[in-house]
Amino acid sequence: MLEKVVILILFFALTVGIGVYCRKHAASVGDFVLGGRNVGAWVTAFAYGTSYFSAVVFIGYAGQFGWSFGVSATWIGIGNALIGSLLAWVLLGRRTRIMTKHYESATMPDFFAKRYESSALKVVASVIIFIFLVPYSASVYKGLSGLFSMAFGIDFTWCILGMALLTGIYVIVGGYMAAALNDLVQGIIMLGGIVAVVLAILNTQGGFIAAIEKLSGIPCESAPALSGAYASFFGPDPVGLLGVVILTSLGTWGLPQMVHKFYTIKNEKAIKAGTVISTLFALVIAGGSYFMGAFGRLFYAAPDGKVQYDSIVPTMLAESLPDILIGVVIILVLSASMSTLSSLVIASSSTFTLDFLKGFLLKDLRQSAQVGVIKFLCGFFILLSVLIALNPNSLITTLMSLSWGALAGSFLGPFLYGLFWRGTTRLSVWASFATGIGINVLNLVHPFTAPTTAGAISIVASLIVVPLVSLITPRLPREHVDHAFSCYDEKVAVSHKLALEEVSE
Repeated sequence: MLEKVVILILFFALTVGIGVYCRKHAASVGDFVLGGRNVGAWVTAFAYGTSYFSAVVFIGYAGQFGWSFGVSATWIGIGNALIGSLLAWVLLGRRTRIMTKHYESATMPDFFAKRYESSALKVVASVIIFIFLVPYSASVYKGLSGLFSMAFGIDFTWCILGMALLTGIYVIVGGYMAAALNDLVQGIIMLGGIVAVVLAILNTQGGFIAAIEKLSGIPCESAPALSGAYASFFGPDPVGLLGVVILTSLGTWGLPQMVHKFYTIKNEKAIKAGTVISTLFALVIAGGSYFMGAFGRLFYAAPDGKVQYDSIVPTMLAESLPDILIGVVIILVLSASMSTLSSLVIASSSTFTLDFLKGFLLKDLRQSAQVGVIKFLCGFFILLSVLIALNPNSLITTLMSLSWGALAGSFLGPFLYGLFWRGTTRLSVWASFATGIGINVLNLVHPFTAPTTAGAISIVASLIVVPLVSLITPRLPREHVDHAFSCYDEKVAVSHKLALEEVSE
């Protein structure tokens, strides 16, 4: 217990110290929200990766989908790396940075308003973001509380309140730069921690081969005729697995807290380096988490036949790790979760302030007052998340799936096509909003499928609805569209490493 407490105190001190150090970079709205658009490759890549993966993945998703799919759950981590990181950076990184700078947009709703000439889009999008980021934040707190209860024997209520207080201190004091620098430190801890945990868990089962053999001998309830289902290549439910891959990989392209990282990146060199760093980071963290969760059936026995998915990974850790490694895991999950929480808090509070309050209710809000309101809303957002997390009946994966499905299902199509296609119309954006919210809320009220599947359906639907509606609805004025895409044609001077000069014949 002493080692775990000491490690925790050191981590808290470092986190708060970085927040205090960065307070001078949080004076203006641009600095507080975007870090001055001058953030380097390593910091941005780690900020992207640590915002991507949190206690939700390590505790909730790894436990539930490792239990459901077995070793094939590792495909989710691979999809996160190749689609959610590599392809996202390649397709969205440069274009997002260029067009948002062209419009001087600090948030996704502001981008929608300027790209599609509609202030109403900005107001509605800001409300959607604030509402549906709250359950995601709550799911992170629930994941943290389960781990802390296992490690310290502390009631999960106090765990949640403690994490909320720590998040509030360093985000409100230091803004985006404090969150980003903490992400870098926390990301390094996560990389070392996940490798150590996976090796320790396999070691308790006699090594990789022995663990696979034991897992292959467990009969599958959903596919009894399939021998060794939990050790097979695609597992017992390939269709369900594909739905989770789509939700957790393609969904990141439409999440405001993820896309926001591209707003802040420094230059071309940083984008190229960040692409490689974030992809490798995702491969290790996500791949390692889901691979670890695949062996949950070797450790966890469902009481009365009822599986408590949020308890699977904590049980695995408690049975297989020595105290010192449990301390490392606590910092690993805490690092992942704190970075995700800080990203959610900044994205939601800044969006609500700049796009709803200032854009709709308080149009004459001064710069200094804007920063103050953003900080106040940071605290309010944390409070709402805590209240939801304290509900013992809310499941981690359900909360996250609702959040990701609604947000990405609403925003993915309008954002992606807005960067690439001149023919995207204003009404297609409204149609995407209605589709994303409608599918996920309907499934919440009258369930017709799993929350993850509903989220995946809404994400794919957004990519289909936007072009279909755009083909039959009035286009935006040509002058406006030409102005939007003129930013890509602007000439810039670069070194020979990035481009060759034109040679006349």
